[in-house]
Amino acid sequence: MSLLKINPKLQALGLLLIAMISLQSSGSLAKVLFEQFPIITVSALRLTFSAVILAIIFQVWKIQFKQIKWKAIVSYGVALAGMNMLFYLAIDRLPLGLAVSFEFIGPLSVALYYARQKFDFIWVGLAIIGLILLFPFDQAKQPLDLLGVFLALAAGACWALYIIAGQRPSGVSGNHTVCLGMFVGSIILMPIALSIGLPASVFEINHLMLFITLAILASALPFTLEMIALRNLTALSFGTLMSIEPAVAALSGFVFLGEQLLWNQWLALLTIICASIGCTYTTQHAKQK
Repeated sequence: MSLLKINPKLQALGLLLIAMISLQSSGSLAKVLFEQFPIITVSALRLTFSAVILAIIFQVWKIQFKQIKWKAIVSYGVALAGMNMLFYLAIDRLPLGLAVSFEFIGPLSVALYYARQKFDFIWVGLAIIGLILLFPFDQAKQPLDLLGVFLALAAGACWALYIIAGQRPSGVSGNHTVCLGMFVGSIILMPIALSIGLPASVFEINHLMLFITLAILASALPFTLEMIALRNLTALSFGTLMSIEPAVAALSGFVFLGEQLLWNQWLALLTIICASIGCTYTTQHAKQK
């Protein structure tokens, strides 16, 4: 009986791990597409195809559109568009693991802002130490692109706004909020992509399949798996597991792109992950009290 009780949680953990691997692997695929297409084109098409796929999965046509609070949806979509475009601009200049680490400061800052525990200063200190360690000590071996750092931090700021906007009542379910937000994001980015010129090669079958694969890996698959996993995971478990994303991103960059990090940058990833796990634990513990 005890095994039967454990199995759903183990399955949820497995699904969440697959979701993280899928999401971070999509970053590696995006970097490959950057070699053939403008970054804004990749970003716009990813959101567009993701919105269409999620619309089908979550049956967007069943929404009661009169109940939608468009102000919340639009702010959510703007944050989503900014997060997506700025992150892609960042990973064009930084290794995937470093970009995710800098970006992760956004949601970590939101969590720390709302946390009021006596151990909070420890997590703030760890996050600051992690940021310092991310900069390579030996610039001659692996210089750090400061514009890339700024773009990753800006993407993190959009991620923070994305979290705040996502908590506002939108009049529809969370699934439909994400779907509609992606449509808003694609409406924002697509005109920019068209203005700089959409390459005709985008519409070739092999390239379309790559963009659809990117949309599935980056949004449709991880989001769907996360929704299933959340049924059998506590908020603490979910937040703690999501904290290892920078490490998953670094491994993805190493495996698929051959990206190397210095020892201090691996230590920085571990420090930021510890800060995020600690912050998640103390925040959820306070909520339970």
